[in-house]
Amino acid sequence: MLPRTMNHTQPISPAPPETAASLARQPRAGAPGPAAASPRLWGLVPCAGSGSRSGAMGPKQYTVLGAQALVLHTLEALTAVDRLAGVQVVVSEGDPFFDTAPPLAGAPVFVADCGGSTRAGSVLNGLSALLEQGAQPLDWVLVHDAARCLITAADVQRLIDACQDDPVGGLLALKLPDTLKQEHGGRVAATLDRSDKWLAQTPQMFRIGALQAAYLAAGDAVTDEASALEFVGQHPKLVEGSAQNFKVTYPQDFALAVAVLAARAKSAQGA
Repeated sequence: MLPRTMNHTQPISPAPPETAASLARQPRAGAPGPAAASPRLWGLVPCAGSGSRSGAMGPKQYTVLGAQALVLHTLEALTAVDRLAGVQVVVSEGDPFFDTAPPLAGAPVFVADCGGSTRAGSVLNGLSALLEQGAQPLDWVLVHDAARCLITAADVQRLIDACQDDPVGGLLALKLPDTLKQEHGGRVAATLDRSDKWLAQTPQMFRIGALQAAYLAAGDAVTDEASALEFVGQHPKLVEGSAQNFKVTYPQDFALAVAVLAARAKSAQGA
């Protein structure tokens, strides 16, 4: 059984960008000063979605892939990152899955049943739960989708290396490999230049206080952390990720994820 925390915050709503910028600049209680210890790094996994597009019988994050639930593959990778002080999982209120989940090695995992009606709401509530766990506003948080179960510890370490000295933070992403079409009425309207297009992935790594303020400004409409920071005028860093770090979304994605996991297990046995 994994330890739980209880935390409930009000739903977020959009606020003017200047309000968020002001919040981000204000000193906060308990925030480390210039002479304080180096900021810590935390993981945050929103795990309150229903997975309606996946075709799974129930929340897709609990679908068994191989020998265990999808989300446990995700958490195994994150807890293997020795630089993380802990990982906060955000589930829906009353979700019993982690009551009987096996303990994981590595970084401690905390569960908070404060999931929101949107991903943005769950992340914002999770940030509050992290602060209650002892995290500080200047600490880094790496927000990762539960359904990206093929993330590796090496991917996460690469993101940390690229962003820990960056003034804003950043995200794993992939350059768009395919020709990009614009559609109108079910037909091609135009072919778009893909040279500057990237596919956003997770984790996405930002300071807790800055991300919290950005979400309060942007509201529920944004679909990832980088979008919230962009809303308040920041420009997150793009860090090249892996094609295997895809989000399990559609029915056919489960079979692909199982195949990748099996190939990794076979490779590990032969090493």
